[in-house]
Amino acid sequence: MTSPAGRFAWEAHADLVVVGGGVAGLTAARTASLRGLKVLTVSKGGPTDTSTQYAQGGIAVVDDLNTDSVESHVADTCEAGVGLCDEEAVYSIVEAGHDAVAALAALGAVFDRGRDGEVSRTREGGHSTRRIIHAGGDATGAEVQRALNAAGLPVLFGAAAVQVVTNRRGVCGLIVSSPEGLGVIHAPAVLLATGGLGQLYACSTNPPGATADGIALALEAGAAIADLEFVQFHPTVLFTPGGVGRRPLISEAVRGEGAILVDTNGDSVTAGVHPLGDLAPRDVVSRAIAARLRDLGTDHVYLDARKLDGFDSRFPTITASCLEAGIDPRTQLIPVAPAAHYSCGGVATDVHGRTGVPGLYAAGEVARTGLHGANRLASNSLLEGLVVGERAGIAAAERREVHAEVVNVVRKPMPILPRETVQSVMTAHASVVRDGGGLQTARAALADADETVAVAAGDLEDAALTLTATALVDVAVARTESRGCHTRTDYPETDPNQRRSTRIKMSADGALEIPDMLLTGVH
Repeated sequence: MTSPAGRFAWEAHADLVVVGGGVAGLTAARTASLRGLKVLTVSKGGPTDTSTQYAQGGIAVVDDLNTDSVESHVADTCEAGVGLCDEEAVYSIVEAGHDAVAALAALGAVFDRGRDGEVSRTREGGHSTRRIIHAGGDATGAEVQRALNAAGLPVLFGAAAVQVVTNRRGVCGLIVSSPEGLGVIHAPAVLLATGGLGQLYACSTNPPGATADGIALALEAGAAIADLEFVQFHPTVLFTPGGVGRRPLISEAVRGEGAILVDTNGDSVTAGVHPLGDLAPRDVVSRAIAARLRDLGTDHVYLDARKLDGFDSRFPTITASCLEAGIDPRTQLIPVAPAAHYSCGGVATDVHGRTGVPGLYAAGEVARTGLHGANRLASNSLLEGLVVGERAGIAAAERREVHAEVVNVVRKPMPILPRETVQSVMTAHASVVRDGGGLQTARAALADADETVAVAAGDLEDAALTLTATALVDVAVARTESRGCHTRTDYPETDPNQRRSTRIKMSADGALEIPDMLLTGVH
């Protein structure tokens, strides 16, 4: 389909278009606005329909009391990332955390404090010390979202990004589907801050809108996607029989405060698995639970938090979720199981959000900066969103003088499977544990999709899920080892020769290609 710009229902002009209204997107929008850029932010949902809103644990950030160090935080992050972190990127982002949190606090974000008046800190899996700051007990994301929303940035809600438009000079605009119809925003810079891809799976901690939109938009624009096979499954998500869709997570901070994981026989799930036990990195704990479920033929294990004092005041959000499911965590075991939680890979960027396409930026969960490697360290996500969001907002000024005008838009048909079909395929064959046969089955099922030009919001989401699922399966097939949160039973060992990132791009004819296997840290 070819559409001259004049035939759109509406048009707008901006220096920067931000796609997404969570921590990374709003931080970038505010930063760019303060530097004089005309910024237009579009969000397909409402003010709180973001993954940021649901973040419980907190923000991992080194304190200024000499009880922690940037070097220690970097070491913990790289240990969790199992050899695929870009150490320079990790250091850059971690070191900037203190100032980023201070800027957020200056906007009005309020963090919990102890009796001594200092900001409270907890510990989560993979961390060697208590460095996680939090708000509202277990409602840190909601407080971050509130503070950024209160900054009063203009956002066009209910507007879904359809296509990033490029010309020989790079980005020149964005096609948007809104209640007013199909529109075009002429702009030399687009920042993707669309969040994650949890809706690839039947059960996820992500909201319904986490449909991998940014991955699809970036692929179609010619950008590379890296480390997509590394999908982190949160080990402790509230289990209810038959529960699907977004499921409440039971924050890792609950284990950080002393809760323990036990199976249906009352035995420890992680004893002998890792020196950190229940506070091992998430991939380790998720695999341990999956193995125990397979061995016992059960569908959940338990988190025992009954000995924690003041559970309901420390974890009010979790308490409410449990009570709604008929469970009192103060007196009963909490049934839990792993569920899709976070994409460690994404659009390949540097630590300023730049992609290989001039004018296209990405920040937050949709991006792969090199911070997370093969497995994200707990509570590094809000940190990355704040730091890289700000940097991307600054970097977008590089394009301020580029004249951008959308002249013609060519939209190609894309494969589309219904969301439920994609979720069924991915849950069965590309979940916590994978194998070559299952991945090939998934690949065949995804290849059976019909092609169409998507415009309606539901079709756009299904197209993004179908394309991203196909790309994820392709790179999961290519990585013939187990590393981080990519576990293959047919290749159970970590192969030192595969300590490198797998990248995938879309060719001019729409085919997905893995052009090379690049060394870690090369962008």
